[in-house]
Amino acid sequence: MKIAIISTTTNGDKILKTLKEEFENKSDYLIHTYNKDKVKELKLYNICKNGMNDFNSIIFISSIGIAVRGIAPFIKTKDIDPGVVVVDSLGKYTVSLLSSHLGGANDLTNLISSILDSKPIITTASDGLNLIGPDMIAKYNGLIIDDLNICKHIASLLISGEKIEFIDEKNLIKVPKGYMEKTNSCKGTIIVTNKLKINNQNKNHDKQNRNNQDENNQNFNNTLKLIRQDIILGIGCKKNYNKNIMKDKVIKVLNENNIDIRSVKKIATVDIKSKEEAILELAKFLKISIETFSIEQIKSVEDNYDKSEFVKKTLGVGSVSEPVIELSKGKIIVNKLKFNGMTLSIGVF
Repeated sequence: MKIAIISTTTNGDKILKTLKEEFENKSDYLIHTYNKDKVKELKLYNICKNGMNDFNSIIFISSIGIAVRGIAPFIKTKDIDPGVVVVDSLGKYTVSLLSSHLGGANDLTNLISSILDSKPIITTASDGLNLIGPDMIAKYNGLIIDDLNICKHIASLLISGEKIEFIDEKNLIKVPKGYMEKTNSCKGTIIVTNKLKINNQNKNHDKQNRNNQDENNQNFNNTLKLIRQDIILGIGCKKNYNKNIMKDKVIKVLNENNIDIRSVKKIATVDIKSKEEAILELAKFLKISIETFSIEQIKSVEDNYDKSEFVKKTLGVGSVSEPVIELSKGKIIVNKLKFNGMTLSIGVF
């Protein structure tokens, strides 16, 4: 985690030094500091511009006013902004200022308070009620928030004491405090899923509490989808396969099988395809990694699947897309699909 620490006073410089030493003793942090003289030299505007764009968190040792004026021109959205924390120049108070949850400002506030023995000031309502907001459920479990506006709406319902249903389709996450298991009467629902469209049978809201239904995606505004990245694409292709055709085929197959494209965690293929442009571009488009397996590894499991003599003559193995899913510890949910010069299988972890 990259953290910028900014001090604007002589006493603040002492606190900066303490925090720098404490954080550098922890291997998880990369610290960049700006003491009083450095701030005067580089100008607060330039430091904040760099900090808001390039750092995970910013710690101000200053007044809240200075911090607010510094970051204001560069604030974007809560899922992008770094966590911003303010420590007063005497080290008495530590305030979570921006991106309390997704940016980690609340957690950082508590950590700094333990270092300085200062009083943590956290004003987010869910924390005050000792509830876990939907954004924190996503953060703690590595999930993707489908819609931030719906996320905020569900959080407001939760804080207001309304019944919020929590469904994890894999039952891997325990129902958090303040939420309910499947119920016939609720104001909102959180569903952890890899699906593109949520089946209406999962929604148990009272009819009077439902918002207008979107006919295109069958989703209600009182239902928040948290996307689990547990899908693996097994891909085989001929040399110099068209990258646009590959991307279009993958998107089409995912849509046809009601799989959210954001749930794809990685691509698996044979190692001799590790430099194939179409696969590299697909991974870049999906923002995921590629896992490759050797011919010998594939040979060890290929007898479990249908094989192609043509592929065997070309590569030395008769199948790629299905065996690599097994080798990746995945379970096949879409058997091998054959296209002209490409094969695609889909698995789930």
